[in-house]
Amino acid sequence: MRRRQFLNAVGGAAVFSALAAHAQKLGRTVRIGYLAPARLPQLLQALQDGLRQLGFIEGQNIVIDYRIVEGQAKTLDELAAELVRLGPDVIVTVASGAALAAKRATTTIPIVMATVGEPVGIGLVASLARPGGNITGVTLYGSDLARKRLELLKETKPGIRRVAVLGNAANPFSAFSWKEIQSAGPALGLNLRLFAIRELGELGGSFAAMERESTDSLLVLSDALFNSARRDIIALAAQHRLPAMFEAREFVEDGGLMAYGPNLAEMTRRSASLIAKIIKGANPGDLPIEQPTTFELIINVQTGNALGVTFPTTVLTRADKVIE
Repeated sequence: MRRRQFLNAVGGAAVFSALAAHAQKLGRTVRIGYLAPARLPQLLQALQDGLRQLGFIEGQNIVIDYRIVEGQAKTLDELAAELVRLGPDVIVTVASGAALAAKRATTTIPIVMATVGEPVGIGLVASLARPGGNITGVTLYGSDLARKRLELLKETKPGIRRVAVLGNAANPFSAFSWKEIQSAGPALGLNLRLFAIRELGELGGSFAAMERESTDSLLVLSDALFNSARRDIIALAAQHRLPAMFEAREFVEDGGLMAYGPNLAEMTRRSASLIAKIIKGANPGDLPIEQPTTFELIINVQTGNALGVTFPTTVLTRADKVIE
């Protein structure tokens, strides 16, 4: 192990040990509010695991009040207001829309964004280094990340020209991402067309429209609702024979072609340390927004074979995980 890695590991272990010891000394039950647009079991498990590692165990010294939009008529704003009335120590949010709803609901209760798009670009915080106010968290955004996904998609399937971009019209990060990548299309010789939906029931119609417009590939923008419906999106991409690029490894593990981005579960797990620091007394506005430092490329050769896509050696050798 390199010296810097060793020192980081030792330092991280010391911080975790101190936080875990503090959790044992609290002498009271900590209440955490959890706000999300969709139920994502893998991310919820990652958060619970991260908290448990730090000594915060649901049912013992923490209570988590879950408010999830999917499957009910209430909006994120209504659910955020419910959480505020419960008076939690911290509100944890998943995705940009939930973070914005929590920000509108309270300026005093600390908010930790377990996953969020670009918090500065969509007006959540003043800066990543000093977010200010009552908000901190973890961002999944990386500069030119969407462009990199397009480059990898074209490298994998050089003949593509017309790329459908699937976004969530209700997610401000989709609008931010679309604005950012529009210039990348012509530079890569690609014609990009945005298909923005407001609910999952519109997916079938959007894919039918893609086929009518002779779309030959697909880029799916980061979105919690899409992640919750990933099997449906993967099936539609296969039905319409569209090579698709996703943002998270879960899509590829469930049969998607390829994904490039940070590990969502690992980033969510990292947010637990921010929650613990706030419980210990830290001011969220003084805690820097954590950014991804590594991005993983996951490819599914079996799906490629079904679509007639042969991964070039240049892509195979860079992949962090290859599903045969």
